[in-house]
Amino acid sequence: MTQSNQKRIYLSPPHMGELEQRYVAETFASNWIAPLGPQVDAFQQEFAHAVDSTHALALSSGTAALHLALQLVGVTTGSEVLVSTLTFAASVNPILYLGGTPVFIDSERESWNMDPTLLAEELERRSRIGRLPAAVILVHLYGQSADLDPIIAACARYQVPLIEDAAEALGATYRGRAVGTFGRAGVFSFNGNKIITTSGGGMLVSDDARLVAHALKLATQARDAAPHYEHSEIGYNYRMSNVLAAIGRGQLSVLRDRIAARRRNFEFYADALGDLPGIEFMPEAAWGQATRWLTTLLVSPSEFGADRNELLRRFDAENIEARPVWKPMHRQPVFAAYPVVGGAAAEDLFERGLCLPSGSNMAIVDLERVATIVQAAHRAARPHSLPLAG
Repeated sequence: MTQSNQKRIYLSPPHMGELEQRYVAETFASNWIAPLGPQVDAFQQEFAHAVDSTHALALSSGTAALHLALQLVGVTTGSEVLVSTLTFAASVNPILYLGGTPVFIDSERESWNMDPTLLAEELERRSRIGRLPAAVILVHLYGQSADLDPIIAACARYQVPLIEDAAEALGATYRGRAVGTFGRAGVFSFNGNKIITTSGGGMLVSDDARLVAHALKLATQARDAAPHYEHSEIGYNYRMSNVLAAIGRGQLSVLRDRIAARRRNFEFYADALGDLPGIEFMPEAAWGQATRWLTTLLVSPSEFGADRNELLRRFDAENIEARPVWKPMHRQPVFAAYPVVGGAAAEDLFERGLCLPSGSNMAIVDLERVATIVQAAHRAARPHSLPLAG
């Protein structure tokens, strides 16, 4: 299709403000540009306070945070790690960095996150045969918490460390408590498309002071405490820049506003599209509040009249960025050889799932453009159906 010359609407663009510029200007004025520094220290303290965690460590990416967390709970060559299958590859790649083997766990329908029943059954089966995993990675998808209580109970029963991948879910809660703070460690991402961004970066949080202290050492090339350069273990260059931390501080100060804006986006879409046959939005589970980082929905072609891919084509022609829901990891060519528990639920969510533009800086006219395209696709297939919403 020929693309429209209208303004591009992005899926989830950065949303910057004046405070970020002020903090960055202060950083440049101080000439403290390199990794570490007062902005990093302040960002870590403010982030820990925001999610009510004892310790926070700013890093170069969420992937780096997950890599360190896995290593520090004991994942090594030959380890098996149970992980959500409906996620992005970055949730899985660090397992392979450490020589481990991922075992994928299917989703449940209430939140689209890891199925607690399948996890408990798999842990019980592995306990019987003496093959418990080294860790469980629980991913909180699209700004919504997984059902943590039964997952925590299952992991505790078999003494398997739980790591929360909350890269997509900063600000989401489970029974009033921030996600990412329930497991042995939690990881967050500040990539450019996240609800707040440092352009690139991540955070590791934990109430385990020794784990965070060791992570800090590993993240700074594992330099030992000596007057010369001494190294007794392999480390990484994973620290966050003082400049990026300055951006993060400004972003964190408006997190609640950004969440409110994204939830308003969802409410607009739900009002405009919720009555269309064959459209089903990602539910908000009763156990917590979602941020609606991305508004996601399912399209049932037999009822709606067009499939998800037809909507993607229409969006592309109108210069609007939309995306399918994550393709399950067990269906990715690079991970196809690894075991999966279940899989049908995640596969269905992928086949019918669509992510709508959800930026916190979207104007009403942008939301209307998106909604009109979905309405028009339905009307083209079902011309005597519902009228266009105003």
